[in-house]
Amino acid sequence: MTPPLDSVFVAQLAEESLLGSFNRAGVLAPADVHVARRLARLGGDEDELLVLAVAFAVRAPRVGHVRVDLASVRETAEGELEQEVDLDALPWPDPQAWLAGVSRSPLVAVGDGDAKVAPLRLVGSALYLDRYWRDERAVATDLLARSVAIGSEGAAFERDLTGAMGRLFTTVGSATTTTTTTTADDDDDAAAADPEQRWAAAVAVRRRLAVVAGGPGTGKTTTVARLIGLLGVQAEATGSELPLVALVAPTGKAANRMQEAVRAAAETLDVSEAVREHLLGLEAATVHRLLRPRPDNSSRFRHNRRNRLPHDIVVVDETSMLPLWLMARLLEAVRSDARLVLVGDPEQLASVEAGAVLGDVVGPASERLRMHASAAANLASVTGVSLDVETLPDDAPGTGDGVVVLRTNHRFRGGLAALAEAIRSGDGDSTVAALGGGDKDLGWLPLDATETNEEELEAVRQMACESALAMIDAARAAEWEKALEALAASRILCAHRRGPAGVSTWNARVERWLVDEVEGFSAEGEWYVGRPVIVTANDYSLRLFNGDSGVVVAREPAGSAAAGTRAAGARAAGVAAAFERGLVSPSRLYDVDTVYAMTVHKSQGSEFDKVAVVLPQPTSRVLTRELLYTAVTRARRQLLVVGTEESVRAAVERPIARASGLTGRLWGERWS
Repeated sequence: MTPPLDSVFVAQLAEESLLGSFNRAGVLAPADVHVARRLARLGGDEDELLVLAVAFAVRAPRVGHVRVDLASVRETAEGELEQEVDLDALPWPDPQAWLAGVSRSPLVAVGDGDAKVAPLRLVGSALYLDRYWRDERAVATDLLARSVAIGSEGAAFERDLTGAMGRLFTTVGSATTTTTTTTADDDDDAAAADPEQRWAAAVAVRRRLAVVAGGPGTGKTTTVARLIGLLGVQAEATGSELPLVALVAPTGKAANRMQEAVRAAAETLDVSEAVREHLLGLEAATVHRLLRPRPDNSSRFRHNRRNRLPHDIVVVDETSMLPLWLMARLLEAVRSDARLVLVGDPEQLASVEAGAVLGDVVGPASERLRMHASAAANLASVTGVSLDVETLPDDAPGTGDGVVVLRTNHRFRGGLAALAEAIRSGDGDSTVAALGGGDKDLGWLPLDATETNEEELEAVRQMACESALAMIDAARAAEWEKALEALAASRILCAHRRGPAGVSTWNARVERWLVDEVEGFSAEGEWYVGRPVIVTANDYSLRLFNGDSGVVVAREPAGSAAAGTRAAGARAAGVAAAFERGLVSPSRLYDVDTVYAMTVHKSQGSEFDKVAVVLPQPTSRVLTRELLYTAVTRARRQLLVVGTEESVRAAVERPIARASGLTGRLWGERWS
């Protein structure tokens, strides 16, 4: 529970019964109250209803929201608390009186059209801090401006585009075009294009804004490579220069994964050598690095609305991790005539900061594509395939015309796919049934992970030790490539970093298991041979990024004259070297942790052959549908869930509902 304010303020809060009550209950944190009180004092309006509203507006971004809905916060606050609170016992104001009082305050501007400059903005019953209102409105304005079709270049262009689609969306050496039979071992880089991928690429050619959404294994990065190649082919056909492309992601790890995936996909495309070399030469960066932060302000950048980026195409991977404020800064820096391609899975965990931009942009299209009739007809004509689309009314915004959701999974089938879909759809009964159905790829230990004994965890022990033993053997033999392969074989995923079900506890547990399993093993030294590590901060001098992982390996095989260790670093694909052929002295590494286990948040963008997911108790605030979905979809072949049925059901039934007005702004009042 959030602690109450320090004793200096207790006496003052005794009179301010509303703030005191909500702080003591743990609904408002001390920072929320301090900021609200100071702002009210500076603005000359210390009415307790206003101060309480300000405190909730300050609280909103802290828990991931862009705004607070004063009319419904009483009903929504419970799922955001770290432990149970009797919300009905708190002195909630009458919503109508509360809104009326807030709207009269000099600290508040009312409505989107009010030109008044004030620290807060009230739109309907939603109260924003002014900064977040401005960012939300700017993001909506920029995206809507980009959602208009570029226009037709004529019949010849359409014929050339259709021909290029046929060439690029056929895997080299295969006659497959729109459909293919895949196995559970296929990944999205090897899968031939399906109709949804064709539509996604065509959207990127026909519009300034394209959204390629979909779960793991649906071919998002392959589609990105093909659409960039398609634009290159079109440039060659018209005698234009090849487009200048920026590949970016919120983290360095995600950026490098996309770079490798695009380069791998480029090898299979039926394009000229010039276009292929163009794709193979693309380098990815973080969004921050692309925009170039200003040294005097970490939230402002050298590239902005007055100094635009030079790129013709900007592709953003893992967009679900991008917070609202950073999306606003990116959009204002992208040229108005450039193409913007947003890629990601809206069902995964959203940004740790305020906003769920990708989910808001995809909006109702997450269940079924929604487009204007003319847009759908054009895509069907160009691609030669039709998809199930709900027709939008003529006066609806054009956001949906640029959104394509990839649904065909090329990576896994059977139990893993059924479980992921049950979680995604919020079906607790089907989730429990899938876990307990006896599928060979799924295991379930319905135990409280905070109160288990070692015997009950034998299945987790076998999974963790199998890959750890292979990793240690390879590391001792100085075979760093094999050590990296073993590192990617399995992982334990936790919701928390600390605590009895947290990463620190499970890392220590695996090391205790290895003492019994491996002769001469000891985890006493910081750099013991075979230690798996994860980078926790970017190091540009070594080209290591937050989330990169590696293994400490011997310089020479055991028994040789040479002594010492090296660290072999794995990029996302598990095959490329992190630094100078994969090896760097551990003495140069500063921000690393042991990584037999990692948090689900850290695992975003990663995949492992085998995954064990450790769930916290059902009351944990971080236990959500998105967290469970993200965790289970990290497994390529085998999944083991450790957690009670109560924890499983609590996760499935608790979706992250981030208060935002972006969906309504982009899709119209019907979706607000």
